[in-house]
Amino acid sequence: MPLPQLNVHRRDHTTRTLITLAGEIDLATAPLVRAALAACVRDGIRIVDVDLTAVLFCDAGGLNAFLAAYRAATDAGTALQLHCPPPVMARIIEITGSGFLLHDLHAVRAPSRRVPAAAGGAP
Repeated sequence: MPLPQLNVHRRDHTTRTLITLAGEIDLATAPLVRAALAACVRDGIRIVDVDLTAVLFCDAGGLNAFLAAYRAATDAGTALQLHCPPPVMARIIEITGSGFLLHDLHAVRAPSRRVPAAAGGAP
């Protein structure tokens, strides 16, 4: 059986931590994500930043892992924020109504195609 293709790195700074994920997040690797994020909550981390810059793929299992971790973190008073998701992942997060996971939702939104009201468009 091949090893999961996901690297998880944790770097703590007092009560804040950075989790860097690299590779693919799918049904086989989502448990690694869940375990890493659950450990942060158990360790009393107050802010968990997750860097997704090097994530190549994320399926529904990965998204579910982030949603479950967000709920557990919120219940424990911990903030969980995803940063720099690949464009396809950011779009899926937004389409599913999970944009609250992202640190800066506006950074992944496409520019509005509406014409401003002053130019004759709808308000």
